[in-house]
Amino acid sequence: MKKTLLYIPLIAGLVSLSSCEKGFDQLNTNPTAATSLNPIFTFNNAIVNTTFPGGSLLIFEEPIVQQMFSPNSGIISGGNFNIDNRGAAGANAALWQRYYRDNVRYLVDALAKTKSDASRQNLYNMMRIWKAYVFMVLTDTYGDVPYTEAGQGYMSANITPKYDTQESIYTDILKELSEAPAALDAAKTIEAGDLIYGGDIAKWKKFANSLLLRAGMRLTKVNPTLAQSTVQKAVAAGLMQSNADNCVVRNNANYQNPVGVTLNSTEAANYYLTKTFVDYLKNTSDPRLTSIAVRYVGAKSGPEQTAARASRDPAVQIGMPLGFDNGTIPAQATKDGLATFYDYSQLDRTRMGGLNAPCFLVTYAQTQLLLAEAAQRGWTTGSVADYYNAGVTAHMKQLGDYDATSLVSDANITAYLQKNPYVAAQGLELINTQYWVASFLNGPEVFANFRRSGFPKLTPNPYPGKEIKGNFINRLSYPDSEISVNGAKVNEAITRQGPDNLDTRVWWDKQ
Repeated sequence: MKKTLLYIPLIAGLVSLSSCEKGFDQLNTNPTAATSLNPIFTFNNAIVNTTFPGGSLLIFEEPIVQQMFSPNSGIISGGNFNIDNRGAAGANAALWQRYYRDNVRYLVDALAKTKSDASRQNLYNMMRIWKAYVFMVLTDTYGDVPYTEAGQGYMSANITPKYDTQESIYTDILKELSEAPAALDAAKTIEAGDLIYGGDIAKWKKFANSLLLRAGMRLTKVNPTLAQSTVQKAVAAGLMQSNADNCVVRNNANYQNPVGVTLNSTEAANYYLTKTFVDYLKNTSDPRLTSIAVRYVGAKSGPEQTAARASRDPAVQIGMPLGFDNGTIPAQATKDGLATFYDYSQLDRTRMGGLNAPCFLVTYAQTQLLLAEAAQRGWTTGSVADYYNAGVTAHMKQLGDYDATSLVSDANITAYLQKNPYVAAQGLELINTQYWVASFLNGPEVFANFRRSGFPKLTPNPYPGKEIKGNFINRLSYPDSEISVNGAKVNEAITRQGPDNLDTRVWWDKQ
């Protein structure tokens, strides 16, 4: 009897416990949590992460092409002194992290989820185009990079992807930029939520074709035959027709421009427009100088760079000469008649360098200038002068996207083009020097086109402490973080490509 009494409560307890477990799943499931993520949101996350990081653009790309520069050392050393910046500071890793870590993985995941979904055909092909853009930036900057196995850490647990050759990457990029826009269909589901074109199929096609033109022109030195046929394919497919077609990430209070954030915080008083850039704009009476530059006249320190001292008058702008560091620039500033080096001209941090400034990736202005070069080479039809004028005009109009006061007037555009006309005998230099100006703040592109074209003709930075053997940096080195986790595959790439330093040339940068 006592045993029976002991078992009864035990059985009752088990029955009760079993009864509770029947609702356990429901009780511990959040009824409002998302069980799957719409891939358009994943794609938009990648788009937001495609803006250029200040740690790459300001430390390497802009100083290399001599548009912006800092005389200061430490964590912001790089292109200003022609030295590498890896290790703890890791400025060479900034673009890698922004594009590879914070972009590729999202694209690879969303592409896998939409590949077999007929209802998301347009989204799938839009992401193929975006992935081609992202990898073009990565391979142009570093050379060989993971491509066919990239971004598969979560899906296949492959955390040590192989590095593909730049040549093979470009082969696939050309294929993707030919197939993906052709597969876009306005009769299928329109992805109105995309942050770039709101699902506008015609604009996505023109963006892809203009990017294909850029990719084709990149091959000018290494494979001119393929370059020509690619250019002709892009032109036939239909390119950007106006600034309304520009591929631009529009930043706001939620997603601010990384370069603007850097310039408006810790590095506000550290970066200056170079003498090379300012003198070019002044010597050609370029009205864009008024849109780009500000000088805090008489400033003796960062805190003295106040609105009351700000002058945007092109006549008073003075660019900082290269070749100096923070120990030698004060004497040079005195020689230049300035109060201190804080008195040199800077990028206007309230407009082009603003927190919410748009980030332009591929533009109508760039496209027209590339067409001008293609026509100069006989690779396409049309007037070289017309393309040249259209490219310059488009960029001057594009500046109005930063701020209404940055827009260049029609009268000033006409006057500039009359004073600085296209001249066939100097065609390649004139076109690519204008590309240099039109690509200001698009660090990866201005760096790539400078290497490809050799223009503008820049005098090497005379700073005596350079690490490079040549006159200019040719690529960025691989991040230490990548070497530490994927060293064997990195070493395979280095063995194939050349030493992991700033002198090694990427595949298409043939001497």
